[in-house]
Amino acid sequence: MTLIRTHTCGELTRKHTGETVTLNGWVNTRRDLGGVIFIDLRDRYGITQVVFSPQDDEEAHTTADQLRSEYVIGVQGEIRERDPVNVNPNIKTGEIELRVKKLVIYSRSETPPFEIQDDLKTNEDLRLKYRYLDLRRPVMQQNLMLRSALYRHTRSYFHEHQFAEIETPFLMRSTPEGARDYLVPSRVNPGKFYALPQSPQTYKQILMVSGMDRYFQIVKCFRDEDLRADRQPEFTQIDVEMSFVDEEQVYTLMEGLLQTILKEVVGAEVITPFPRMTYREAITSYGSDKPDTRFDMKFVDFSDIVKDSEFRVFSKTVADGGAVVGFVVPGMGSLGRGVMDRLTKRTRDEIGAGGLIYIKNNEEELYSSVSKFVPEEMTRLMVEASGAEKGDLILLLAGPKDAVYHQLGDLRLLMAKEYDLIDTSKYNLLWVTDFPLLEYDSDDGRYYAMHHPFTSPREEDLEMLKTDPGRVRARAYDLVMNGSEIGGGSIRIHDSELQSLMFEALGIGKEEAQQKFGFLLDAFTFGAPPHGGIALGLDRIAMLLTGAKSLRDVIAFPKNQRAISLMDNCPDVVDQAQLEELHIRLAPLPGSK
Repeated sequence: MTLIRTHTCGELTRKHTGETVTLNGWVNTRRDLGGVIFIDLRDRYGITQVVFSPQDDEEAHTTADQLRSEYVIGVQGEIRERDPVNVNPNIKTGEIELRVKKLVIYSRSETPPFEIQDDLKTNEDLRLKYRYLDLRRPVMQQNLMLRSALYRHTRSYFHEHQFAEIETPFLMRSTPEGARDYLVPSRVNPGKFYALPQSPQTYKQILMVSGMDRYFQIVKCFRDEDLRADRQPEFTQIDVEMSFVDEEQVYTLMEGLLQTILKEVVGAEVITPFPRMTYREAITSYGSDKPDTRFDMKFVDFSDIVKDSEFRVFSKTVADGGAVVGFVVPGMGSLGRGVMDRLTKRTRDEIGAGGLIYIKNNEEELYSSVSKFVPEEMTRLMVEASGAEKGDLILLLAGPKDAVYHQLGDLRLLMAKEYDLIDTSKYNLLWVTDFPLLEYDSDDGRYYAMHHPFTSPREEDLEMLKTDPGRVRARAYDLVMNGSEIGGGSIRIHDSELQSLMFEALGIGKEEAQQKFGFLLDAFTFGAPPHGGIALGLDRIAMLLTGAKSLRDVIAFPKNQRAISLMDNCPDVVDQAQLEELHIRLAPLPGSK
């Protein structure tokens, strides 16, 4: 028998006093006080205190003696106000209780391997093995509900802006230019394989050629790559493409989307337009192409001040084309010698820098860790150039430019997190623009696309595509929130001749280009509009909005860091008959006999 609920466990208040209601849910906790049994009944909407007393119903009270944590039950009874001393102000239902007159036990539960509570300290693998229990925890259900709201408001926003929601195939051809593809063998085409999409990139560009001038899709994508806290083998992105646009239209549209999402989902207000920063400025000012601007600590280049220093670490670094760069940590000039020694060690061990140099600009003294080699006058010039106030600390690194900026960026983040310098109440968004079109891989002796091979170069840099491809800037842009890249896009190449030049710069010959991308090149010959777009990482946005530490906490059924689903033991071996049907023979594993 199922009792049809009239209310959820999160909505009842004093105004319902005297009403007869029916609730369904899980037993969260059980307390037996002098023959009266109190149950906290939980569903995904909240908790309601349920009371079983022989004065209300003898049969229900007797049956309630069987109840244990995680039993699934239905109860019916009358809502009454709690005694003032028993009011719980921390929950919406804290002023009332349900006096039960009818109880149905739907199912019993074994003792769970961990408690169903938010402040859980258990091993994550255990949580993933029993994911259905982990998802009962209120924090996890709130995360999934926030994610659901993301879907709802995203779809509503794009429909209001005349976008068509169009599905693209999950089974596509392999174009291994980025991460490794997940391959799917074809039974009906022996020896041939589909690939799961890393992105619907080529399909959405072809949709522009087809005249579907505004497309979006909330789509699953797949990448067979090593995992981190902010990566999964399968992930969800908000995929967008538009015809007859330039960067400004893309910026405006996406700023409106983020403004809507933040307001509707977490009640945060953000101002548009978002700040913009070139790739070069991001690297030289913050040491990252996804800078966290919720705190300052911008870099200062001291190279001109120290280039003639007798301290060889400074002068030789500058002479060799490197840089001496640092930043000010406000109010940290009082850190002791032991703290600075440990920080120096962490800078070497965790960040990979050759060493850490620091200046303490205190009232009582100006102290430099290299005062034996650098005169005080030069140190004062560095303090002046940095803008440091009394009581501030200046941290410096010296080294090749391609390394020192990134190392200093890691140090900047380390200090901000270590000393709680980040305003976590903020949502700082910005565009990073003017990325290099290509990056050179010295091991492979060739260029690779920094974003993807369909990104358009800046028109003023076109001539360098053949003569000096490393200097060509892309019409690409990333959207950054609180130090995380949440999206990336570009204005695309829509001319088959320019696309062929791009393939040539990437070392992809005409025959290979035709074999891999001929369908796209052919489509461009039949009238392709100028177009551009972007893809936003929905999982990552959800992670940032919930404050979760990992993408796994905002995905219902994620994989662990070994790309395994522990709950259903996936991936797993398959029958030999299935392999034979697919014309697949497995090679021996490395190390096996």
